[in-house]
Amino acid sequence: MHTSGDAGSVDEDKSGISFGLAKTQIMAHNTALPMGKQGEIKFKGRSRQHMSHSALLWSISRDASSRAIRLNPSNWRQHPATVRSFHLLAVLIALVLLPPVTLNGQPVPAMANLGANFRLNGKPAKQSASPPEHPTAPIQASGDMGSDPVLSGLQQELHRSFDNLSKLRTPVYFLAYQLTDNRAIKVSASFGALMSSTDERTRVLGVDLRIGDYSLDNTHPGISVDWLNLGDDSLDDTPMPIEGAVDVFQRAVWAGTDLQYKIALESWQNVKTVTAVKAPQEDGSADFSREPPRQYIESEAYFHFDRNAAEEQARRYSSQFVKHSDILEGTVEISEEIETRRFVNSEGSVIKTSTPYCRIMVSASTKAADGMRLPLHLTYLAFSPGTLPSEEAVIADIDQLSEKLAQLRNAPVAEPYTGPAILSSRASAVFFHEIFGHRIEGARQKRQEDAQTFEKRVNQHVLPDFLSVYSDPTQLHLGKEDLAGYYKYDDEGVRAVRVTVVENGVLKNLLMSRSPIKGFPQSNGHGRRQFGFPAAHQSNLIVQASQQVSRTELKKRLIELVKAANRPYGLYFEDVEGDTLTQRLVPNAFNVRPTVVYRIYPDGREELVRGFDLIGTPLMAFSKIVAADDEVGVFDGICDFDIPVSAVSPGLLVSQIEVQLKEKLPDRTPVLPAPSAKP
Repeated sequence: MHTSGDAGSVDEDKSGISFGLAKTQIMAHNTALPMGKQGEIKFKGRSRQHMSHSALLWSISRDASSRAIRLNPSNWRQHPATVRSFHLLAVLIALVLLPPVTLNGQPVPAMANLGANFRLNGKPAKQSASPPEHPTAPIQASGDMGSDPVLSGLQQELHRSFDNLSKLRTPVYFLAYQLTDNRAIKVSASFGALMSSTDERTRVLGVDLRIGDYSLDNTHPGISVDWLNLGDDSLDDTPMPIEGAVDVFQRAVWAGTDLQYKIALESWQNVKTVTAVKAPQEDGSADFSREPPRQYIESEAYFHFDRNAAEEQARRYSSQFVKHSDILEGTVEISEEIETRRFVNSEGSVIKTSTPYCRIMVSASTKAADGMRLPLHLTYLAFSPGTLPSEEAVIADIDQLSEKLAQLRNAPVAEPYTGPAILSSRASAVFFHEIFGHRIEGARQKRQEDAQTFEKRVNQHVLPDFLSVYSDPTQLHLGKEDLAGYYKYDDEGVRAVRVTVVENGVLKNLLMSRSPIKGFPQSNGHGRRQFGFPAAHQSNLIVQASQQVSRTELKKRLIELVKAANRPYGLYFEDVEGDTLTQRLVPNAFNVRPTVVYRIYPDGREELVRGFDLIGTPLMAFSKIVAADDEVGVFDGICDFDIPVSAVSPGLLVSQIEVQLKEKLPDRTPVLPAPSAKP
């Protein structure tokens, strides 16, 4: 909670207590900061009314730029009177005693680290009619750049490089570094035996270097560079040393910057030539937006991963597949990784964030008698190992997956079909991520090689009236589900914000990076780095329905559509995988790969089938959505190889959908029988 500075204002709710005093803020949360950080003071206090309770533990810190005071008792709910009585005293002590946090002599707010955990149970939940509230993350620690020599060295090298490059005959007008540290421990087992166990650290540098000015620079769309002659290193972020003195690290940054300047210089020459001789592009927007500099520093997340325990757990999980002789692949991977990003730019931004990711990934496959490969997957994601599902729950899910594979192996092959269908909540989430989400990414509306599906559809209906869509990277969880697309600042140093994309069926906004397009001159915090370059990309894409029916009612309506269309059956897509194409050179279509599909007959019978793909074009598919249920499915995944994303949706009824036969490779089932399972 925050107060705007009205003297004497008091606001209380279940998340904390705030007291405004002139331009001073004081906040109470139910988690205390650890001891020993600069700019913090702790003390204990007891209330006469609560002498039988444990002493209160407080943490106070001051934001040097806004004079914000944060007061954090560890157990304030048990001591409400004490919290109120200490507010004024805490403000006075903090104002007098706390030194400001500074960066190069400038005040910088030292902010809080992520520390919220939620269990992922994989079960659908009832959908709320109103958007979930943004969480208040418990505070773990604060820091300043002086305590991080890597961040200090990165900024020093940025200043040195920018000062020199801005004085050249062809000067640089903008320079940004993003240094990404990743530590990942991964263990993998198959059929009860450990396959691998690794502990890997990597560090890569992303350089955004621009020549020209904000209106026209070397990144101008439609300009090509001879990448083949520049070498493979120019196509991605630059590997950096993970140890050694700061000067060794700075030398590697210098080499990466030099390479990127040469690439930018060649691009800039091409831009000037092409813009002089070719017709101007339809979208005359600037190449780069001006955004306010941000300062945000948090402590690095803690590793809680027990590697030995994870190895034993992976063995136990994967041993469940031994009981099923027809399963050809049965692997389990358990991992924890911490990604720490340091970002600095020539506009004055200094940002450090650190995020943990914990995953359990289960993959299994079998093969039907006709040679068709049938894969199924399970994925669990959380921000702490302790909030992953229990071992009993995971084993139960693996057993259910194994039984489903056995059923698929003997299921009939489907035939081409067009007609009504239901997409489960999770299948709808994947559907919206692939089919809708990629087409609302702003950069795709500017590139002339893209189909620009929604370029001229802003303020027009693109979905039914009862559907709304928003993208919110600040939303940490939905119910008990952690959302992988959570972040505080994007990869261009822009603060993450919630964006209403569709309101009551009408397209309102697009997802924007710092590459403007017509009608959208600013970023809305969705610039995410892929293949070495920042571009507009999804975060947490959430679909909401203002009109909902039960799952039973949705099936009833499907059967009514089947009968009205005189179709022999409808389809129910329980789970899918997918991809989409948005370029003009190929059909602007999608191809979603169903993994679990049922026929639903007019009498209500359900029959598992296999062997087809869901195909179509986006605008036609969206126009056929007629109803939504009251269940919510969450899809957590990695998009474009390295971008964590989530999508959330209710189940959907579609009046017409098309499927085609799946590609079937001429493979045979194993010639030899599988070894018998252990008794």
